[in-house]
Amino acid sequence: MAKVPSSVVAAAGLVGGYGVARWTRKRQLGGVVLAVAGTAAARQWRERAGGRAAGALSAAYVAAFAGSHPLARKVGAWPAVFGAAGAVALASWAVVDRRG
Repeated sequence: MAKVPSSVVAAAGLVGGYGVARWTRKRQLGGVVLAVAGTAAARQWRERAGGRAAGALSAAYVAAFAGSHPLARKVGAWPAVFGAAGAVALASWAVVDRRG
């Protein structure tokens, strides 16, 4: 079975975490989705590109989550989440997934 690219896992974690939190009105449940996907992506990053890359991409994942909050006040919640997810997905693809 083919693995899902880490860029997709990371982006899905950010979008899915927000979606679950919004639709269930339970922020903690959204946080679980965010954490599970982030952990899965970090594991792939570490396996494919090493600890240093995994650390940097994990920091980018957390920064994107945190940065989407103030950005949402300016552009709206969904555009902020999609922008953050896209940025993390692009970084993940550039560092890990494009290698094959």
